[in-house]
Amino acid sequence: MRDIEDILKNIESVYDSNTSFNVLKDFERVLDSLDVYVYDNWSDGELCEGPNIERHWVSCCFMWDRDSMPDPMGGKRLLDYDCKVSYEKTSIIEPRKIKSQDDFRPNTKKGKLDRKPVWVVTIQMPKRLIADIYSGYYEDVYIEPTQTPETNAEPQAADTAAAAAPEAAEAPAV
Repeated sequence: MRDIEDILKNIESVYDSNTSFNVLKDFERVLDSLDVYVYDNWSDGELCEGPNIERHWVSCCFMWDRDSMPDPMGGKRLLDYDCKVSYEKTSIIEPRKIKSQDDFRPNTKKGKLDRKPVWVVTIQMPKRLIADIYSGYYEDVYIEPTQTPETNAEPQAADTAAAAAPEAAEAPAV
């Protein structure tokens, strides 16, 4: 069982750390490059834990409502790339929205806590996969020119004709 406060603290720590934020963006880039978001409900997941960075692995936990489980074929697609995927039925504790006097905890001004059933999917991804996808992304975005133009080249006939054309255009019309 998870607590909404722990999830909020995790998200706050991700935003406070540039390293965690960049690793999370690279993690998401891999999921996007492997077309996991094509499968039902994968784009609706929310980060609840991670990224946990180890020597050879990066792991993240995502959660979905119990009614909208992500398609297991998306997780199966990750298995082909040496990722480890596990599914867990659990619940999350979150405060109730206050609509009436009965929604308050006794002797407090805080809402009662309710259990909400969720799916939690844990994905362990090898660091080398993240590096491979990132290097491919880097090569696609930053393409270097194949050759530089030479300035010592001899002028061609078309170049000399183009240079003479403006002089003829300036001649007065008779």
